[in-house]
Amino acid sequence: MENQEFIYDEEAAVVFIQNHLPIDLKERFTEDCIYYLLDTICDFYEKNDYLNETDEEKEEKDLIKYLTSQAKKDEIGEYTSEEMLLFLKAEEAYTDTLDID
Repeated sequence: MENQEFIYDEEAAVVFIQNHLPIDLKERFTEDCIYYLLDTICDFYEKNDYLNETDEEKEEKDLIKYLTSQAKKDEIGEYTSEEMLLFLKAEEAYTDTLDID
């Protein structure tokens, strides 16, 4: 059996996310902002042990809270929880397109 490595292409993810955000959010989530948020998601998971987390709703809420606070702190922008949820759903849709077995 061949061992295939999971490849997450950030550039492709950014384009995908921009295309899947509601039209009224496309200007708010710029390319630079999306790259920032993707890196911040990685930071979140490095700092928190959610690999064995069974409460996905709590994990999502914690991630949204972390992303919105970091974006504000780093002067990337101020986003509502609802806007950040839409971003995360677009990012999740991208990862769903990857062949992860």
